[in-house]
Amino acid sequence: MTTPYQAAHQGLALIDRSHWGRIRVAGDDRMRFLHNQTTQAFEPLQPGQSCETVFVTATARTIDLVTAYVEAEAVLLLTSPGLAARLLEWMDRYIFFADKVTLEDISDRTFTFTLIGPQAAAALSNLGLSDLPEPGQHSKAQLADATVNVAAGTGLALPGYTLMGPKPQANAIWSALADAAILSATDWEQLRLEQGRPLPGHELTEEDNPLEAGLWHAISFEKGCYIGQETIARLNTYQGVKKQLWGLQLSASAAAGDSITYEGEKVGRLTSIVERPAGTIGLGYIRTKAGGAGLSVQVGEASATVVEVPYLSRGYLTSADR
Repeated sequence: MTTPYQAAHQGLALIDRSHWGRIRVAGDDRMRFLHNQTTQAFEPLQPGQSCETVFVTATARTIDLVTAYVEAEAVLLLTSPGLAARLLEWMDRYIFFADKVTLEDISDRTFTFTLIGPQAAAALSNLGLSDLPEPGQHSKAQLADATVNVAAGTGLALPGYTLMGPKPQANAIWSALADAAILSATDWEQLRLEQGRPLPGHELTEEDNPLEAGLWHAISFEKGCYIGQETIARLNTYQGVKKQLWGLQLSASAAAGDSITYEGEKVGRLTSIVERPAGTIGLGYIRTKAGGAGLSVQVGEASATVVEVPYLSRGYLTSADR
């Protein structure tokens, strides 16, 4: 029998991500404001487009990785679980008197479901959604007599779609997708680590910057000044990324926070770990000079092999740079 975890790779799986945060950014200056607040270039984006972007501090330490959906009159930000209030407060401090920007936490009034797997497009088509958005796009659609926002993307490097809408419509949408295998929180954590998506409190902390976290794809190096831009530009220009986030295949269990050592020397730290039938996997930061994919290391009492993970991107960093 196929498990929900296997269905995410081979068929169709569904997960309720409504505990993730949702912030609505409105007002005439919203695109300029987000352009100046986060790592991605917002001003060129048009309604129906989406992007991943990172909120960072003035010294380029990560606060959160969010997905932004540009609508005709607002931008919807999908934040990590538990981060909506912090980001709302963070943005609010940068809104000045003349700025035409409003912020609204709509997490409690909305839902987010994500369909994952190679059969996701067919499943939505069977429900009457024939004109599905391409990667980097989203659109409004009618599903189960409800209006939802359908976005290409799963938050992972796996195919699928993310659906968002008003909370009263959640049950009808969930029932319409009942043929999908339901992913648990444990299943999601396995997928997250396997794919390499960093999470606040684990891989995204005020000790780490988005280049170290492998989020180059969520950064524009061409746009002008924004919070943290000077540090990020300097790291890129002078190839100053001293550690990188990698996947780890472990021989046994360990604990998040354990040191990663190579030839008896500490070269990094384990940030997340999960045990699964196919073997124990984790994520961890490793010093750039120590090496990357293929490196054999120790994590606590376990041996481990450093591996690439599909979600992360590394910019200028190639094997020659290491």
